[in-house]
Amino acid sequence: MPMHRISVLALSRVVLFDLAIPLEIFDSQPHRYTTTVCAPTPGPVPSTGALPVHATAGLASLAEADTVIVPGFDPRDVPEREVLTALRGAAERGARVVSICTGAFALAPTGLLDRRSATTHWYYTDELARRYPRVRVDPDVLYVDHGDIATSAGMAAGIDLCLHLVRRDHGAETAAEIARHMVVPPHRSGGQAQLLDRPLPADGGTLAATCDWARHHLDQRLTVADLARHAGYAPRTFARHFRAQTGTTPLRWLTAQRVHQARRLLERTDRTVADIARSVGLGTAANLRTQLARDAHTSPSAYRRAYQGSLRGPRCDSTG
Repeated sequence: MPMHRISVLALSRVVLFDLAIPLEIFDSQPHRYTTTVCAPTPGPVPSTGALPVHATAGLASLAEADTVIVPGFDPRDVPEREVLTALRGAAERGARVVSICTGAFALAPTGLLDRRSATTHWYYTDELARRYPRVRVDPDVLYVDHGDIATSAGMAAGIDLCLHLVRRDHGAETAAEIARHMVVPPHRSGGQAQLLDRPLPADGGTLAATCDWARHHLDQRLTVADLARHAGYAPRTFARHFRAQTGTTPLRWLTAQRVHQARRLLERTDRTVADIARSVGLGTAANLRTQLARDAHTSPSAYRRAYQGSLRGPRCDSTG
C-alpha cells in the first residue's frame, strides 16, 4: 500500500497543541503515513506558545498531499488569498481536507464548508456562524466527517477526529492501538456532544457557596426553593440572580451537575448504572440513560467503555 502523505498547514499563531495532535498520531504509524509541516512561507512560524514551530515546506506541499490538516490558529486572522487558493486546489484534486479547532476559520472562507455541517471550538461556534452564514455550524458535536471534508471541535476533539481518520484508513484495531499508547479513549463518536460543565456563579459569594453545597447533596431531591433557602433569597429572586450569574436556570444547572457527576462515576468506578443514578439524584437507570443521551448523545455503557477501555493503557514498561 502506498504511503499516505499528510500536510499539516501551520498558519501564523498556530495552536501548538492542535499542531502536535496529527504529528503524534500519524507519525506513530511511519509505515503508513508521512507527515510534513508546511506554511505559506517555509521557516519559523509564530505560535500561541513559547516553543518555536519550523515549517519545512511551503504551500506546494498541499498539491502533493493525500490529506491536508489545518490546526487551530487565531480566528481573528484571515488567511492570505494564496492559502485559500491552495486549500481549494487540494480539495478539487481529491485530497481530504481537515480542520482542528479554529482551523475551520481557514476552511470556511474557501467555500469548502458552504451548505455543509461543520464544527469548531464551542467558544467560537457563534462567531463562525456569524461570519460564514452558509456554513451549517453544529456546536454540539465533537467532529463532523463528510468523507472529503472534516472538522473537529476544540483541543482534545482533534484527537478524536484523527483517530477516526486512522480508523477509516486502517481499521479499529490500529486506531485502538494508537489510543492505548496515548492513554485516551479509543473511540468517541463524532455525534457525541462537546462535554461542557455548567459554570459556577462568578461572584464568589452566596450563590457560589450554595452551588458548592448543592454539589455535595446531589443524592437528595433538591428544589429551587431548597437552593433559595440556603442562599437566603426568595425563590424568584434567587432564580433571577442565578440566571444572571450562570446563563441558565437553577434546575438546568442542577441536572447538568448530576449528569456531570454520573459521568465521573462511569469513568472511574464499576458501580451499576442504577446505583450511580440513585447516588447523583437522577433516580433511575432509565432517567440517567435519557439524560446522558440528551446531553452527550451516548449511553452509559458506551461512555464507560470508551473511557475505561483505554484509560487502563499500556504498562509503563511496555516496549510497544
